[in-house]
Amino acid sequence: MTNERNETIEHDEQAQRGAFFIARDSVRVAEMTYWRSGPEVVTIDHTEVAPELRHHGIGGRLIDAAVAWARDTDTKLRATCPFVVARFAEDPATRDVQA
Repeated sequence: MTNERNETIEHDEQAQRGAFFIARDSVRVAEMTYWRSGPEVVTIDHTEVAPELRHHGIGGRLIDAAVAWARDTDTKLRATCPFVVARFAEDPATRDVQA
């Protein structure tokens, strides 16, 4: 998934932990992390966006990437990250992937 600057939102998962992120010069400037809480369930625990990228919808794009991935892989999402908890509560379109 790309944002308006054509920056790719990447996804990486290793050893039961994963992240959706944007990297610039090999440094993650925006990241939403999760851990596997079951074979088909992940818990999103943190979202962080570099100060210069805040208020440009990057956090929402990370959530959108996670939701699309969840739909593609039949994975359910839980959230303990306050940002994601709030967005899930506001957006009924994500209910199909919420655990």
